[in-house]
Amino acid sequence: MGADSTTTAALRDELRVVEEELTQLRQTATELRRRVGERADRPTDSAEIATLITEAEEQEAFIEVLERRREDLLRRLGEHR
Repeated sequence: MGADSTTTAALRDELRVVEEELTQLRQTATELRRRVGERADRPTDSAEIATLITEAEEQEAFIEVLERRREDLLRRLGEHR
């Protein structure tokens, strides 16, 4: 296997991992937002709601980082084809 093949395979593997992480993070962020929405109509602890919102925002920030990484990997894969 040549160096380009090895590099391409490694990039594809990393891309797969990034895409799996993105899927999981999006599901988690959606679930956190849903939980906040469910509590909007009921009395609840404001600290708990703030914590859920903060967790969702952290997940969404990490999603942005991974999306940039995915775009970089896709660009690099385009160069190795």
